[in-house]
Amino acid sequence: MDLVTSGIIGDSPVLREVFKMLAKVAPTDSTVLVTGESGTGKELLVRALHHSSKRAGKPFVPINCGAIPRELLESELFGHEKGAFTHAIRTRPGRFELADGGTIFLDEIGEMDLSLQVKILRVLQEKEFERVGATRTQKVNVRIVAATNRDLEAEVAAMRFREDLFYRLNVIPMHLPPLRDRGQDIIILADHFMAKFCERKERKKFCLSPDAAAMFLRYSWPGNVRELENFMERLTILCDADVISPDDLPQKIWNDLGRERVGGEPQPAPVSAGFVWPALSDIHAKGMGLKEFIDEIEERLLREALDKSGGVKNQAAELLGIKRTTLIEKLKKKNMASV
Repeated sequence: MDLVTSGIIGDSPVLREVFKMLAKVAPTDSTVLVTGESGTGKELLVRALHHSSKRAGKPFVPINCGAIPRELLESELFGHEKGAFTHAIRTRPGRFELADGGTIFLDEIGEMDLSLQVKILRVLQEKEFERVGATRTQKVNVRIVAATNRDLEAEVAAMRFREDLFYRLNVIPMHLPPLRDRGQDIIILADHFMAKFCERKERKKFCLSPDAAAMFLRYSWPGNVRELENFMERLTILCDADVISPDDLPQKIWNDLGRERVGGEPQPAPVSAGFVWPALSDIHAKGMGLKEFIDEIEERLLREALDKSGGVKNQAAELLGIKRTTLIEKLKKKNMASV
């Protein structure tokens, strides 16, 4: 069976290793756990796995376990019977039923509640489940592929993820490398996205100058491929020249490389004097109490994390070292939910 890469672009050594593993794993029915940072393209890799498998002609059904409220996720996965809960006005099949014969992709499985993890384990072991509110067990023939940007072994150690489920999912581990480790793939992808957005906007395709390309290669790309794609779309809108120079790049990239603009010329960034703890004098100078002062600091950090992650809440939560649900609660409490 031919290998289908589902739009994954690049020719770096680390990506070739991923393709090599993909070719070996795709023809099997083994459970796969895909790991990698947010924005690396984990869903593209899982789609490639499905389309290169014997199940290619059957459904591919993805579900983001971190994007659906806990109380609704069980119904989304397994379906429900009419009258099973308020507003269940008709019987509804779940994603496992819809994926029968094909592949179900459990994205962000590290966000799943422990009580629901038990039911996923049962499907993996027994190939059966029950709809919410049902008394009848249903059999299902699906290949389960999961993905996460969390360290599940650390989650197991912290008792936030079931150890038995982790080992059932981690039969075949596949890791998608971050963009910063893919070398010239950065330029290949930048050129691809540039061509796509220029065509959409009916403008002449432009290119990166050698200096700008060098900065792209050195930048850390914390948002990975997703950040690069969004950035190239922005350039096609804002830049008038046919060649992108370093001056067209945002201050974020210059700062990441330890440089700043001074009169249009790159200069070393100023050396930080180091972290300084706030003092009582800082609170008094702002005319605040302790709670208001801490709230302002927290809001500033929340905004910075959202800015650095391009508004992607999963990644912002990672930067802050908190759960996505905790981040969302804080944003709602501070009336920042729309930020």
